[in-house]
Amino acid sequence: MVVDMCKGVQYLNEIKDSVVAVCDVVLHADAIHRGGGQIIPTARTVIYAAQLTAKPRLLEPVYLVEIQAPEQALGGIDGVLHQKRGHVFEELQRPGTPLYNIKAYLPVIESFGSEVE
Repeated sequence: MVVDMCKGVQYLNEIKDSVVAVCDVVLHADAIHRGGGQIIPTARTVIYAAQLTAKPRLLEPVYLVEIQAPEQALGGIDGVLHQKRGHVFEELQRPGTPLYNIKAYLPVIESFGSEVE
């Protein structure tokens, strides 16, 4: 297995938008031994070990879909979303209007061909 400094361990994907929380740390008493040269390589090794021991899984890409529609269309929209494995997580009426705001997650692969439904 090849591990590059800027790549992830699994499949050599770049690591982006990751956060590592340091819960406990013990530093050397001398300031000369507390520099980045001593801390960064150790932290890098710990993060790589965490990636290797994690249980990797593939996640299906999904779209966040926002739909504005009248009340009469809600049944049809729910039907199409459920047929395409979508998950509606918010359905609110806009105050002062007959329109509803619908927010749902829709798998990317299921979004193709939706224009005919």
